[in-house]
Amino acid sequence: MVFAKKADGGLTSLVKKVESAIAKNKSADLRGFVVLASDEKGLEDRLKKLAEAEKIERTVLTIDNPSGPKGVDLAKDADVTVVFYVKKQVKASRAFKGELTAKDIDAALADLPKILQKKSDTD
Repeated sequence: MVFAKKADGGLTSLVKKVESAIAKNKSADLRGFVVLASDEKGLEDRLKKLAEAEKIERTVLTIDNPSGPKGVDLAKDADVTVVFYVKKQVKASRAFKGELTAKDIDAALADLPKILQKKSDTD
């Protein structure tokens, strides 16, 4: 799951890589979603256009208030937070300030193997 304060080029790159990871790991029942924590006007239309332009079909894109979802304690100074979890247990979490770079995205996705287990391993 990804929480972001704004939709920019770095976030688009991350979403595309998450989408690709979901497609490549069907047997792991991998899922992904992005929550934009923002009250920016026109954001819903921008997300729809992003999904269409980048063919985002497996990753859920959604919007919440600027402080993020209730009950989720996000780092206040982070612009993007990436969390990997299995059955409500966090396995890895990384927070980033500023626009995501390719290096940041690679670092975040390096934690993906921590949640890629066969279904029988997590049941």
